[in-house]
Amino acid sequence: MEDTTSKVKVSWVEVGILVDTLALKILKSNHNFKSIYGIPRGGLIPAVMLSHRTGIPLSMGSIYEDTLIVDDICDSGVTFVEMYGKYQTELAFPLNLKFASLHYRKHACSFTPTFHGYIIPNDDWIVYPWENPNSDTLQDYLKK
Repeated sequence: MEDTTSKVKVSWVEVGILVDTLALKILKSNHNFKSIYGIPRGGLIPAVMLSHRTGIPLSMGSIYEDTLIVDDICDSGVTFVEMYGKYQTELAFPLNLKFASLHYRKHACSFTPTFHGYIIPNDDWIVYPWENPNSDTLQDYLKK
């Protein structure tokens, strides 16, 4: 499969603006989150930043009731769907999980995050400042 996707490099300043946007949306929602959990790897940095901006404690491994699950991008939606399914079936009680992402690829996504910073209008490959800018624009599982 040929790699023809354009790369868009996101700066730390842009990440800060997106985190501020998310923090404002989260605080205005009046939801009483007990913790924020960042999905490894891409969600860890935005989760820490959101924890600082909102005062909501960062969860380091456990997801509890009223947890906000954070990732850098909601691209296909698969990661959030899997997280939701895992915690709804493993526990004896339903969790009130909410989801947030810096970017949301609405036109190609099977999941709608509760909060998002920016809707991506195309198929550009987003490269965050904590990622290798020389990485391929195709996920490994698509190269087979």
